[in-house]
Amino acid sequence: MIEDLWLIGIGTGSPAHVTGEGMQALRDASTILLPQKGEGKDDLAQMRLRIIAASGTAAHIVPFDYPVRDPDLPYQARVGAWHDQIAGRWQAALSRAGSTGPVALLVWGDPSLYDSTIRIAERLAPSPKVRVVPGITAIQALTAAHAIPLNSVNGPVHITTGRRLRNHGWPEGADTVVVMLDGECSFRWLDPNGIYIWWGAFLGMPEQVLHRGLLSDVADSIFELRGGSRDNHGWIMDTYLLRKV
Repeated sequence: MIEDLWLIGIGTGSPAHVTGEGMQALRDASTILLPQKGEGKDDLAQMRLRIIAASGTAAHIVPFDYPVRDPDLPYQARVGAWHDQIAGRWQAALSRAGSTGPVALLVWGDPSLYDSTIRIAERLAPSPKVRVVPGITAIQALTAAHAIPLNSVNGPVHITTGRRLRNHGWPEGADTVVVMLDGECSFRWLDPNGIYIWWGAFLGMPEQVLHRGLLSDVADSIFELRGGSRDNHGWIMDTYLLRKV
């Protein structure tokens, strides 16, 4: 049974992204759950382990294997079933370890932004007391890497997913759009005229790669760069910002 669950935002890959509060939470935790995402993604676990080591914590590390989504289910049902399985694996891993005291989970970016860890925690029974430690988001890392402001002067910002960009196009009333969770380079579905793109992958990591330019000029090169980077690493996490100019 998990009584206290701490969700700690760890930024986008650099130990320097973890706040002082986050490092202290790691030191104070009794147990840290460590997800293992399968073959070709060992470096994701290694990055978490480097952050844990940098904190100096004496917490017990409990690994668990991430389930795979069922591709045959409709999208919403697929995600719901996947979240149920993850919650079950948290509980099973902690039961095997006989853990007591606060349990910590390291969350890429920030637990509040396009991450489902908080929703998965709500599936636990009995419900634990959840503490969220904020972290640097992929959006912050992207705008810092390109040295740009997030918004235009007095302009709105729309944060969305690749799926929604493909299905619904440019969001009405937005002059800046940030796209996350996009494995399809969905900017290719837009009319590129008058749009500038700032793209980045592996933000904050030594492998960081950036590209920018008018969408009409760089869409194909970003698509190729993304594909090559994913082939080289076996995985990729990328984010991009689009702005009408």
